Amino acid sequence: MKIPELLAPAGNFEKLKTALHYGADAVYMGLSDFSLRAKADNFSEEELEDAARLVHQKGKKLYITLNIFPHNKDIPSIKEHLLFLKKISPDGLIISDPGIVEMASGLTPEIPVHVSTQANITNYKAAGFWEKSGARRLVLSRELSIDEIKRIRDNVSLELECFVHGAICISYSGRCYISSFLANRSGNRGECTNSCRWSYALMEEQRPGDYIPVYENDRGTYVMSSKDLCMIEYLDRLADAGVDSFKIEGRTKGINYVAGVIKTYREAVDALKTRPYRIKEEWLREISMFSSRGYTTGMFLGKQPDAGYNHDDENIYRMSHEFVGIVQSVKNGKAGIALRNNLKTGDSIEFLSTGLENKIFKVMEISDANGITVDSGRNEETVYIPVECGVRENDLVRRPLNSL
Repeated sequence: MKIPELLAPAGNFEKLKTALHYGADAVYMGLSDFSLRAKADNFSEEELEDAARLVHQKGKKLYITLNIFPHNKDIPSIKEHLLFLKKISPDGLIISDPGIVEMASGLTPEIPVHVSTQANITNYKAAGFWEKSGARRLVLSRELSIDEIKRIRDNVSLELECFVHGAICISYSGRCYISSFLANRSGNRGECTNSCRWSYALMEEQRPGDYIPVYENDRGTYVMSSKDLCMIEYLDRLADAGVDSFKIEGRTKGINYVAGVIKTYREAVDALKTRPYRIKEEWLREISMFSSRGYTTGMFLGKQPDAGYNHDDENIYRMSHEFVGIVQSVKNGKAGIALRNNLKTGDSIEFLSTGLENKIFKVMEISDANGITVDSGRNEETVYIPVECGVRENDLVRRPLNSL
């Protein structure tokens, strides 16, 4: 059986390198102007060129997002961008608007078109339409069940991609208008204010200022806030249904999230080579360490249950570890750590290194760039600490929050 591709978010160059380091088969990224993650750092055209070179040197694939819903004024700049992309030869263009699909087919016919989840592909007839239109891959709607995906697979031959992990919008596959109405910032143009995460109360039209409680406790109700998607326990069912690419959401997330989630899903995807597929407890433990709103299987297994939503702020963005830094070098039993947080002697840390997961190390000694022993290091400094065998360059360092 063909093992599905593991597709990772790359919100900036550092996250790109992190995703590749921890085993992504492919990455997706884009410019702020044409991408649904305008708040991510994103890439300039020059950086996209460097990114394409790096990804292809490593034998991986690069997909570029062009998935906004453009207005008339956007068309000339999108045309220019397509002509630029022709020069760097990405492995796919993720597009939601049929007019842009047509433009891409005419200007860059050699670059495969991937139809974005924003196109809301929920049935095999729509899938067949896009296949006849020349699309190479469909990013399926998040509202589909596994059985519905199988029905689509049975009726089309092009590649199928679906999200398996990350945030879920309370909208139809991300086509949300709440942010536009409440904050004049369109989620369909990459400027979402995450309005579905806000706490709400009801006010009756004839009783201005009289707020009616709709909450279960005194913290308020987050009536539109879904828990995050996590399908790591069901990857075998998705693969058997015919999914070719497993996509991780999170271009605005930190590299701690990118590293840990990609590393864990890499191990899980590799485990699909042997059946029956067996879940490892360490995968679930690792996934639980990162900032999330709790986890749900969404609609893959049927209607999302009430437990898949957050009705108060108790589970909003919980996490068990914080990011400390990145290993820049390993030599003579010492690692140079580029700090993104404070670090002091006596701290308990972990290395996100194969074979060392969840092993606690006590920092017994810290030295600065001149080899002078110091008590601590601060954000953006580089320090050196003794490490065990197995720690690699570009591995991440993190700290359990309960160790503070």
